[in-house]
Amino acid sequence: MRRYFLAIPVMLTVATGCDNVTWGGTAVEVRDPPPRAELVADAPGLAASLEAEDTRPEFPTGPILLAGTRSGSEATLYVVGEVRGGTLAELPDETSSPGFRDYFTQELLSPGSEWTLFSQGVRVGRLIATTVGINESFCVARPTVTGTVELVPSASTATRLMALPAAATAGRSYGEYSTHSDDYDDRVGSLALATGEIPRVGAAWPPEGVLTIRKNIQVLQFVDAPGRAIAATFVLADRLAVAPPQLGAYSLFVIGTQQTDDYQLAFSWYRPADTEGKGVPRFFDHLDWDGDGSEEILLDVFGAESRWFAGLTQRDGDWIRSYQDSCGQASAGG
Repeated sequence: MRRYFLAIPVMLTVATGCDNVTWGGTAVEVRDPPPRAELVADAPGLAASLEAEDTRPEFPTGPILLAGTRSGSEATLYVVGEVRGGTLAELPDETSSPGFRDYFTQELLSPGSEWTLFSQGVRVGRLIATTVGINESFCVARPTVTGTVELVPSASTATRLMALPAAATAGRSYGEYSTHSDDYDDRVGSLALATGEIPRVGAAWPPEGVLTIRKNIQVLQFVDAPGRAIAATFVLADRLAVAPPQLGAYSLFVIGTQQTDDYQLAFSWYRPADTEGKGVPRFFDHLDWDGDGSEEILLDVFGAESRWFAGLTQRDGDWIRSYQDSCGQASAGG
C-alpha cells in the first residue's frame, strides 16, 4: 500500500551555544540569538516595541466570570472578577496598573471571543462577542461585552446570565434548566426569617411590619439539592436601587433552605447605612463557577451612588460572604 505524507515546516531547537548540524545534506550553523541590546542598536524602532511589551500588565491566570442580562438575541455582560482558589478576585484597577483595563478588554473580550452561558446553575448556551466597551454605572468602571446569544430551547426565557470563557468550560455538560415562582409558603417563610433576624442583629423594627420592607424575593433550586431555597431582601427607609438612603436606613438579606414544612436560615447579611454606608444586596443567580462541585451565589449590591458585586460561598456546610468589590466595603455617600 502506498503511503502519502504531508510535508510541514520543522523548527530545530538546541539548548545553547553554536552547533554545526547536517540536515538533508545541507550544513546548518545554529547560533544563539543576538543580545537584546544588539537588536535594539541595529533597529532603533524596535526599542519602543520591546519596552511596550515589557510594561504591559499581566493577565489574570484564572477564568473570568461575567454577569449580565439578555434582551432578545443579544446580551450585555459585565466583568465580575477572576475565579481564583474557590472564590473571586478583583481585577487590577487603573491606579495600580495603568492601561490594564483597555489592554484586558481588547485582548480577552475581543469580538469573536466565545463564552459559555449559565443560568439557574446550569449550562444553557453560548455567547459570541460582537462589541466591547466600558460600563461606568458600577463603583469601578467595568469592561463589558455584548454579543449574540444561542440558548437551548428550554432556556429561551432566561434573562439573567453568567458566563465563563469557552476554553475553561469544555468539560461542562448542559443541564436541565427550570425556573421557580414564589408561592404563599415561600413568602411566609421569608417573613419568618426576617422576623427572627431583625431583633437578633439589633435592627429597628419596621413601624408597619416586616412585609412592608420586603423588596425582593426569589426562589431557587440548587443543583442536586433536595429542596428549594429562598433569597429575600428587606430594606427600611431606603430603596433597592442606586439612590441616597434616609437616616436610619438598613438592609437585611436572608437565604433560607427548605426543611420539611418551613425554611431554615442559611445566611444573613445586615447592613446599617448610617455606620457602614449603603449596600443593599439582591440575589442575582447561582453557579458552581470554580467547578469544585459546590455552587456559589452572586449578588448585585446597590449603593448610594453606584453598584457593585458580592459573592457567597459554602464552607463546611455554611454560607459565607467570600467576596465583595473593595469599593463596596465603605459605600461612598452613605
